[in-house]
Amino acid sequence: MNTRKRQGVLYMKTDLREIKGIGVRKEKLLNRLGIFTIFDLLQYFPRTYEDRRYISPMATISLPRTEPVLICGYVQRIQEVHPRRGLSILKVGIADDSGEAELIWFNQPFKKKLFTVHQQLTVFGKMEAAYGKRQMNNPDIEEGCVTGTALEPVYGLTEGLRQKELRNFIRDALNYMEEHSGLTEADTEVPFLYPTMSLYEAYRTIHFPDSLEAREKARRQLAFQELFDLQLGLALRRRGEKKKAGIKCAPNGGLLQAVVKNLPFLLTQGQTNAFLDIQSDMESEVPMQRLVQGDVGSGKTAVAALALAKIVENGYQGALMAPTEILATQHAEELARLFQGIPIKTALLTGRIGAKERQRVLQEIADGSIQVVIGTHALLQEDVQFAHLGLVVTDEQHRFGVKQRAALQEKGRAPHGLFMTATPIPRTLALSVYGDLDVSSIRELPPGRKPVKTYAVKETMRARIYAFMKKLICAGQQCYVVCPLVEESAALDLQAATGLYEMLKEKVFKEFHCGLVHGRMKGKEKETVMKAFQEKRIDILVATSVIEVGVNVPNATLMLIDGAERFGLAQLHQLRGRVGRGDLQAYCILLAHGGTEETRQRLHWMESVQDGFVLAEKDLLLRGSGKLFGYMQHGLPDFKAADILKDVQLLSQAREAAQTYMAVEPDETRVRARLKRRFGAAFDGILNN
Repeated sequence: MNTRKRQGVLYMKTDLREIKGIGVRKEKLLNRLGIFTIFDLLQYFPRTYEDRRYISPMATISLPRTEPVLICGYVQRIQEVHPRRGLSILKVGIADDSGEAELIWFNQPFKKKLFTVHQQLTVFGKMEAAYGKRQMNNPDIEEGCVTGTALEPVYGLTEGLRQKELRNFIRDALNYMEEHSGLTEADTEVPFLYPTMSLYEAYRTIHFPDSLEAREKARRQLAFQELFDLQLGLALRRRGEKKKAGIKCAPNGGLLQAVVKNLPFLLTQGQTNAFLDIQSDMESEVPMQRLVQGDVGSGKTAVAALALAKIVENGYQGALMAPTEILATQHAEELARLFQGIPIKTALLTGRIGAKERQRVLQEIADGSIQVVIGTHALLQEDVQFAHLGLVVTDEQHRFGVKQRAALQEKGRAPHGLFMTATPIPRTLALSVYGDLDVSSIRELPPGRKPVKTYAVKETMRARIYAFMKKLICAGQQCYVVCPLVEESAALDLQAATGLYEMLKEKVFKEFHCGLVHGRMKGKEKETVMKAFQEKRIDILVATSVIEVGVNVPNATLMLIDGAERFGLAQLHQLRGRVGRGDLQAYCILLAHGGTEETRQRLHWMESVQDGFVLAEKDLLLRGSGKLFGYMQHGLPDFKAADILKDVQLLSQAREAAQTYMAVEPDETRVRARLKRRFGAAFDGILNN
């Protein structure tokens, strides 16, 4: 056991087996739900609630009714029937003063011995009309007439774990908290925290509320504390960065101006503004920590090239890290073009280069003769040593963990940090997820780019789509076909990539060259196919979403997403960004096989909206923000009580409170201790500056 008493902050690493009834088997079941400690158990909040406080007379219950009801009556009859072999039906008739109902259980004959005629029962379940009777299928029962004093929580379960068990475990965890944590009074450690109830009372109320109003009050308190501690961690990290003595760059010189002249296009206003932000950061004494977010194809690489040229001009080296070899190679080729005829030496470092070449590259990085190195995770290896690393650029930065990004920056003396993402998020969320970074956004596409014409269609359009693809290929263009699965699945009736590839290659497009790429292929095999597509040796590339981040193929003008209802809005937009990279008109066809109203709304937005920032906001409306951190920023914990969509004002209050606290709290050790107690190892990425 490792439990600390500390006023105002709960931190329990206590073993689950301290709770009565949790042995090895139950512990494993709870682990499946992400519950490993008593603290995790308390933070496993209900997904909904059942109201068992009021008994409804049977005859007054109007049907059909979607919400479960509580009834109380006396058993009138018990009947077990066997309509066919292997099927038993237990029917228990129950009545109150107003009317009758029938309780039904299928293939549970053992329950018959639980009942006797004239026995009083309290029953909870959904009431239905069937065969002229009121019926409840498989309801919850208790002997006697029993009503609850609070709303009953309903939790997400796993096979082998029952609601009643989990409720009892959480009740015992609350008792344990009351006895051991000393959290039965309001938080006084931070006097301006959202003041309503003690932390113990907030947890008790969110699990077993007297009313939905009381539950919301408790949720808001826990949400505020969650947001406050998160903002505190981000503020602490930002303060740590500002304490470091950074590289103060001189004003722009001839080298940078030469790169600007080499650009094959004029910078958009968004690109210009982003670089002006970067320029200002790099010319200050505080190390830059800036996120540049913009749609696929918005020109972030050109902005990164200017930043790299600026650091080289000041006598330092730059590094650009990408999540895949394909993307790293693409960046290396693009930078080589932009630096052509300019004295900036670049090199590519991935796990694929030979030992002799690798040794040469490592030596030239170490002696400073290579000024800009582009690579994958290979840049993080210990034998990669820089002479004077001054700028680290991380592309698709949310695909790297916090520690991975920090590991590369630690190879220099407080180098500037530039982070790029093609997954734009609204400003409110940027304050939360990237609160320790300055944010620049590029919203326009470079001149000459045409919007991708997007159409949501049904299966009946497949033949016309294939005919249109043939027309484009005959005109010298290329096409993507994207599927959500790699192999056929009995559970999901989808056209898998492998099956569709064989069908297209052998039947529909026999006269053209087809290729297949998916996430289960080995890296070298995948690279070979992608390179062939890039070099126009493949006309149609059948793929899974592995191409979401991939090569730049300006000649690819059509993307067919087969099974579009299986993709999220942000992912659909990322996939669409693979076409429309040149000056030709591009098309994205969303072929859906049914789907919900939410699916239809998602596809409609894809048809009508091109702006990734607008789509990101709409995506949050559909998906919610609970898993925002797991998706956007590895190393940060997911929200348990807070919801960014409805807690925008709370986030603003928490951010302001955290900044005030950091201004009046001179002892960083106390702040770190608070965050360690609150989040444990999950917050290491924020605490390790």
